[in-house]
Amino acid sequence: MSYFAVDIEYLRKQYRGGVEALSGVSLQVPYGCIFGLIGPNGAGKSTLVKSLLSILRPSQCSGSMLGEPIGKKSVLAKVGYLPEHASFPDYLSGRQVLGYSAGLANLAKPAYRSRADQLLEQVGMTAFAGRPVRTYSKGMKQRIGLAQALVNDPVVVFLDEPTDGVDPEGRMDFKRMIVAMRDEGRTVFVNSHLLAEVEQVADRVAILAKGKIVIHGTVADLTRREARYELKIEGALPTSLVEWCVHKGMEVLENRILLSADSALAVQALIDKLRASLVTICELKEEKFSLEDLFMQVVSQARADAAAAAQGKGAGR
Repeated sequence: MSYFAVDIEYLRKQYRGGVEALSGVSLQVPYGCIFGLIGPNGAGKSTLVKSLLSILRPSQCSGSMLGEPIGKKSVLAKVGYLPEHASFPDYLSGRQVLGYSAGLANLAKPAYRSRADQLLEQVGMTAFAGRPVRTYSKGMKQRIGLAQALVNDPVVVFLDEPTDGVDPEGRMDFKRMIVAMRDEGRTVFVNSHLLAEVEQVADRVAILAKGKIVIHGTVADLTRREARYELKIEGALPTSLVEWCVHKGMEVLENRILLSADSALAVQALIDKLRASLVTICELKEEKFSLEDLFMQVVSQARADAAAAAQGKGAGR
């Protein structure tokens, strides 16, 4: 059995007119993890998911999902999907939406009824299950959308911008539900532009830019950089200490000292030096390298590389 729930060897999607949405994507998603796919608008995130689910026909595709070729119907029956801007007939109730989805998944009614109650409770919609969808808020529609994505008890769940338009309290609930899905043994594939949320729940992430995966790995590995520390003191730093700090590679700005280090242990020498000189320390702050910092860094580089490549082609004509 493969270690990967989704193993894309090569995926390319070109639209009419020569617009290339995906330029030979290669990507592996291990079983039982929360995988976050992030990227700027127009990067091809939704196109990638729709190609995997056969909603769009890729121009070229090789790889596997759940150990079978991508697009195989028997495999898609084990997949759940919440699309971006999910829409349901507004005259149906929340419970009827689940029944409709269960019918599409060929689930037997007895099995569906008990599962529907469980799912409505799981997404916090039991009290509103009998109301028509047209009376729902955006957050309530997303909750029902999540429930219908789970109605067939999928092995892999694809969520495209699941918290789009959801209030902060609802986003907290969604994060808990996503983690709960992983804890149940499911593989959860999340497309999102909310980087802080992805960083909080994802085990692994990939950044898609200009139709290509530019970086991927565990969140811990990708954000492991030198932390930046800021130490604030009372009054001005004596000249001798300013010289010592500069010699050690620190930056002194009036009553603030800035330094980069692998851990807080590196700050201890500075603290000891200040205390020995009877300098009062008012505040110590740590600024870690975040997923958003990484995102801005690699996307900017990808754009610069694409611009340079385009310029090189133009010069060669």
